[in-house]
Amino acid sequence: MKFANVRDRATVLLDDGCVDVALASEGRFGPDVNAVYQSWDAFRGWWSEQVAAGSAGESAAGFRAGPVEDVELGTISPHARQVFAVGLNYASHAAESGRALPTAPAVFTKFPSCLAAPFTDVALVEGKHDYEAELVVVIGSVARGVAAADAWSVVAGLTCGQDFSERITQNASGGHFSLGKSFPNFGPVGPWLATTDSLIDPDDLAISCTVNGDVRQDSRTSNMVFSVPTLIEHLSGIVTLYPGDLIFTGTPEGVGMAMKPSGLLNRGDEVVTTIEGIGTIRQRIV
Repeated sequence: MKFANVRDRATVLLDDGCVDVALASEGRFGPDVNAVYQSWDAFRGWWSEQVAAGSAGESAAGFRAGPVEDVELGTISPHARQVFAVGLNYASHAAESGRALPTAPAVFTKFPSCLAAPFTDVALVEGKHDYEAELVVVIGSVARGVAAADAWSVVAGLTCGQDFSERITQNASGGHFSLGKSFPNFGPVGPWLATTDSLIDPDDLAISCTVNGDVRQDSRTSNMVFSVPTLIEHLSGIVTLYPGDLIFTGTPEGVGMAMKPSGLLNRGDEVVTTIEGIGTIRQRIV
């Protein structure tokens, strides 16, 4: 299933159109996207019933034919309570950064105010701007002390993200990265959420990033040092995870600061992030 935020309304995307969740469920779920996450298992069960009954397509209340336009799509969790991020989670990225591989997940936060739509502009601030393509996990139930073996059961789905970074601010406070990664629109996610049953292998997805059409990052999520289940076990062993929380799982090699000459971002650049089985997001640097 592809679950999306379309004009601030919870929506299921179909091959031939989309279904407004609140209208189709007669107000049981939605229209607020994050409200659906609060009842994610019940929502998934209801949608499965609609599919089985043949009521999930053109016959559904709230069905709209045709493609959803890029400008209609909003961030997939606009009211996320917590946004976690993981540093140095690909060995090749740790190496290009000149840092030792961590023995436990290197976790920081991107403040929720930085979250942005999947197709948007990112305004330059003073400093050095970089891109980091990332797989993002969306939590679907309250999770505390979850074992890795059970971790996928608390995941609503997966989406694409960009961990935009201003490197001077990031490195100015002794390794506390959060502010340098939380300027406005520095956390675009989307274009929608893909449930794990729609993916061939949620642990092994191709991930790539291009800048002005040039491939900068090209890897697979199976190369992560700490897998999605391991990250959920680690985080939920310390804090409580809530429905709609996001986990940016780290970036592979190829970031701009490691390139010679520098590949840092400039005005007019276009950054495109793609993850296999999920989709593509695009940002213009202005």
